[in-house]
Amino acid sequence: MLCFPNAKINIGLAVIEKRPDNFHNLETIFYPVPLSDILEIIEEKGNVNSKVNFRSTGLEIPGNLENNLCIKAYNLLYKDFELPAVNIILHKIIPMGAGLGGGSSDAASVLILLNQMFNLKLDENQLISYSSQLGSDCAFFIRNKPALGTGKGDILEPVNIVLNGYYLVLVKPSDFVGTAEAYAGITPHNSEKSLKDLISCPISNWKNYVVNDFEKSIFQKHSAISILKYNLYKSGALYASMTGSGSAVYGIFNGEVKLKNSFPDYFYWGGWL
Repeated sequence: MLCFPNAKINIGLAVIEKRPDNFHNLETIFYPVPLSDILEIIEEKGNVNSKVNFRSTGLEIPGNLENNLCIKAYNLLYKDFELPAVNIILHKIIPMGAGLGGGSSDAASVLILLNQMFNLKLDENQLISYSSQLGSDCAFFIRNKPALGTGKGDILEPVNIVLNGYYLVLVKPSDFVGTAEAYAGITPHNSEKSLKDLISCPISNWKNYVVNDFEKSIFQKHSAISILKYNLYKSGALYASMTGSGSAVYGIFNGEVKLKNSFPDYFYWGGWL
């Protein structure tokens, strides 16, 4: 069975407070975008020696194989269901360490495909519960619709935001921003106004009100990311922002733009929302 796990962007991101479990409570808008990986799961009949065989093509995935979220997703369901052995093949297109949620999307898609393939009869809420055990962003990709994320980002509420007809540009520099580095520069604070209210104003006004809290400290250490945002505005973006804790930056435009030549050394993607 084949699917296309898509990326997301964060529209605004406020870090509210540090939790007793050392995570942070957030407020952000998750919005799905049509940049996608390619994921296939094939049942491996007759294989009794292994549960899951994983291989990937495309962008190289760093780290130990046992930490791969696709394998973790399979093992999570395997604990509760008699799953057969499978081959998971992932063609990686969404860059890692970008704040685009590619790994979380892949993991959520594994849960969805296994549920369909083997008739596990898990409903949406049950899939969300499993996905939340894999990572804070994973739950969003089960419904995969615009949502306000609170808590660790795993408490989701539908939001009325439609960006159909706008053109999105994503650019990721070579800079890597680790999670620890991103949070080290953050001072948690309560927002004066909810993002649900802020996004109700015209997109052209968002740049004055809709803020990603990570930008302030990360831009000081990674000037290339700050310059990306500046250049997207200079190129006519209605709104530009870093997504998540970076390092990708996106711009939302009224119409199609072709800026690839402006960012020759960076990952670049453009498409209609």
